[in-house]
Amino acid sequence: ILGIPATFLKEGLGGIVSDPFGSSMCLILVGLFFARHLYNRRMLTIGDFYREKYGRTVEVLITLCIVVSYLGWVAAQIKALGLVFNVVSEGYLTQQMGMIIGAASVLIYTLFGGMWSVAITDFIQMIVIVLGMLYIGSLISDQTGGVMVVVQHAADSGALNFWPDWNLASVLGFIAALVTMMLGSIPQQDVFQRITSSRNVDTAVRGAVLGGVLYFIFAFVPLFLAYSATLIDPSMVEKHLYVDSQMILPNLILNHSPIYAQMIFFGALLSAIMSCSSATLLAPSVSFAENIVKGFFKHLSDQSLLKIMRITVLCFTCFVTFFALNSKLTIFQMVESAYKVTLVAAFVPLAFGVYWSRANTLGGLLAVIFGLATWIICEVLAPDATVPPQLAGLFASLIGMLVGGFVPAGRLKPANSSKV
Repeated sequence: ILGIPATFLKEGLGGIVSDPFGSSMCLILVGLFFARHLYNRRMLTIGDFYREKYGRTVEVLITLCIVVSYLGWVAAQIKALGLVFNVVSEGYLTQQMGMIIGAASVLIYTLFGGMWSVAITDFIQMIVIVLGMLYIGSLISDQTGGVMVVVQHAADSGALNFWPDWNLASVLGFIAALVTMMLGSIPQQDVFQRITSSRNVDTAVRGAVLGGVLYFIFAFVPLFLAYSATLIDPSMVEKHLYVDSQMILPNLILNHSPIYAQMIFFGALLSAIMSCSSATLLAPSVSFAENIVKGFFKHLSDQSLLKIMRITVLCFTCFVTFFALNSKLTIFQMVESAYKVTLVAAFVPLAFGVYWSRANTLGGLLAVIFGLATWIICEVLAPDATVPPQLAGLFASLIGMLVGGFVPAGRLKPANSSKV
């Protein structure tokens, strides 16, 4: 609600290909191609899949990558909470103070409620978000002269241009931005836990596809609101556009809507952020406890494991809050960068593990090593090369899987012969 519109105002539709286009396609692809397979395995975490298919080493490596990927995503939510508290308090609370307050509030109900609290609050918060944003959209639309006036103005200004320039660097950059969210978000614990907590497999499939479609449609409401600001208050847009464009939408609501509408908007906004934050705090903590800690202490009781998960949630919250307080990245940049590591390390082993019979332990290990090594080297030595680092890493991961997959089966020991 804050990150995407801010980027849209500066870069147009082509600048937000990763989100909502990539993220929506992620959910749809999960529903169509992965939900049924993963649900029927009756696993607790996405890391369990990698252990059963490729062995303990691959499980640990990929789980660490998944946990790291949540750093940017959760930090983006914490940063957004800080911005909202700063705006609503009219500067009385600094963004830093707002981040700390927001992180603490999300931590409390995630820490003591677990997945059940996430499910209940998500359900309530989604209702608030949808109804609140649609109502605000109707109010702002009246001030601009209607939806089509805004759409036509955006089209005339070039803001709706989606496709990149037809040169190699632009096309590859476009593809890289798309697949980072579209494929890198698939091997994620928060996506997995929503699938496996569904009532049945058909609900898991339908829920993922429907969620992707609705997310894509709904994402255009804040885009419409933000672009409306260029018609309603162009001086305010000019003031914030290249200083902190994330402030444009909140300031539009504060300056050009009645107090009750402001309450609805910021209530919906806080609901959206806290909904994301709670699920994405729980997910990496569960993965870390189940797939890393539990593997080293095999005789842990359920009660002890629960304590470890809660401690992990607390530590992870403190760490991402510290990161958010000190990062100069925008909310959109944090989200966009979060899934590069899972794109290059986790996606190929998941997809090939589900659909390719020759996927084996060596292939999974090489896919992780080749993907991570190539991506890191490219990020360090040539971050602005024609081929984006994450695209090079994805290709290298694919090569690693194929190389390992064609090693004669007799030379390999199965990862877990009782489960694979």
